[in-house]
Amino acid sequence: GFATCLPNPSGHSTMKMLRFRSPSMRSVDQEVVCTVRLLDDQETCCSIQRDTKGQFLLDHVCNHYNLLEKDYFGIRYVDPDKQRHWLDPNKSVVRQMKSAQQPYTMCFRVKFYPNEPMKIKEELTRYLLYQQLKRDIYHGRLLCPFTEAAYLGACIVQAELGDHDPEEQPSDYIRDFKLFPKQTLKLEKKIMSLHKNELRGQHAALAELNMLQRAHSLDTYGVDPHPCKDFTGSTAFLGFTAIGFVVFQGNKRIHLLKWADVSKLKFEGKTFYVIGIQKEKKLVLTFHTTTPAACKHLWKCGVENQAFYKCSKSSQIKTVSSSNIFFKGSRFRYSGKVAKEVIEASSKIQRDPPQVLRIQFGHSRSFYSLSHKNLIMNMEPLVPALPSDLYFLSLCPSPCPSILPTPVEDSQGGVSSLSSSPVQSPALLLRELHADPDIQAQLEAERERDRAYERTRLAARSRVGGVLSLLSSNQRVNACLLSGARLLAVVVGVLLVTVPTLLLLLESDLDVSFLHEIRQTPEFEQFHYEYYCPLRRWVLCRVSAAMDDLWSD
Repeated sequence: GFATCLPNPSGHSTMKMLRFRSPSMRSVDQEVVCTVRLLDDQETCCSIQRDTKGQFLLDHVCNHYNLLEKDYFGIRYVDPDKQRHWLDPNKSVVRQMKSAQQPYTMCFRVKFYPNEPMKIKEELTRYLLYQQLKRDIYHGRLLCPFTEAAYLGACIVQAELGDHDPEEQPSDYIRDFKLFPKQTLKLEKKIMSLHKNELRGQHAALAELNMLQRAHSLDTYGVDPHPCKDFTGSTAFLGFTAIGFVVFQGNKRIHLLKWADVSKLKFEGKTFYVIGIQKEKKLVLTFHTTTPAACKHLWKCGVENQAFYKCSKSSQIKTVSSSNIFFKGSRFRYSGKVAKEVIEASSKIQRDPPQVLRIQFGHSRSFYSLSHKNLIMNMEPLVPALPSDLYFLSLCPSPCPSILPTPVEDSQGGVSSLSSSPVQSPALLLRELHADPDIQAQLEAERERDRAYERTRLAARSRVGGVLSLLSSNQRVNACLLSGARLLAVVVGVLLVTVPTLLLLLESDLDVSFLHEIRQTPEFEQFHYEYYCPLRRWVLCRVSAAMDDLWSD
């Protein structure tokens, strides 16, 4: 069952019980609470089963919107290591978020940006894309020059306020809108000028559509930037769009590789590779991420975007590997419709357009208040600080009685009175005994016996040590010989496998699929032309010279 928070027309959330049944319902104690944050910052809360898959949760959110063109959207979450992920529709939600704490928090977002917004069939889908682009503009992901920024801002104001009314709106009414991360007075004046004049008379749906059309022409449209380092160590941002793979440095796009020219995406550890063709030449781009998890997420996003925008049918999608055929790597296959199939399915929708419940300005939570609240929450200390007085008390030793007795002096001088005792002291007695000749002879004999015993013991120890060292050296030699034999066996085995395989790849004309894939890799081509071909020519020259010498003799 689901307990869902749905917004009413006034903008406030109300609790409504919806009863759904997962394909394999278990007991109530197996339920997990999920919170999905929507594009307008409203939240829907629901309970799912532990074996419920991601598609079930995505369908639930789409049913909340009454959305049919759902293939452009996805659910995103962040793990405890601050790594972002897209919820896999074919895997269990609980298994994907096993490291996160309950209740799970996720976000409903646009995953694939439509290449042509005009081909979106329903106004509801366009409105959700408009909300996503508003977020992209505010968070600085949709970069645009001054003129374009002013027009986009004016479209947003027209869509949410309607025509300008000088009697109800103050002269600085744009300041209430938090549209851009850096919103200058000059930009606000330009937005107000466009809103008052050029966009007057446009209803909300038309203003939103104009905004989509203008945003679609920008270089950063649909770019979810992935920070990394290029081969020079410079910071770069990678992204995937409907056109292809893009690379940005600062605000400038330095690479655009269309999907038709991208032959392979792969990663190994923290290194991400893009292999393709540009100007009829093989191109290999190398980038380095901060963690292996970030690199794997980047690779998966690239594989999904390439499949969605490049393939004509979902049946053409293949399972891809993250590395070469000789190395074990991650395998992944995008499951879902591709862009052409989504457009075809949209054209066949035959229903009355659903009502679009727009959140008017003033009823939704502003970006500023949300960011400020999150900042305060993140600054709260997790563990209260230990008071300083308690800290010092824990270091100071507690008072306790001394173990040594307190010395007490008597009236006659205390300790000095011991030397005046009539009893002979032990030191004086020992000096008298050592002066006796017989005692001296006995002590010398005992010392000689001790010296002889010590010499015998040292000689025996040296003989045993020599034997042990000899045995140890023999063992070390045997171990070295054994290791060398094993290494030689491994090298011979590798050569017996590698040399025939290389000769099969380099000299044979067999057009087997896996051999063809290996021959197409840039690493193999580099080995073939830079190393194998010169070595082959040298060997042939040597053999030819030897044969000539043999025939001349």
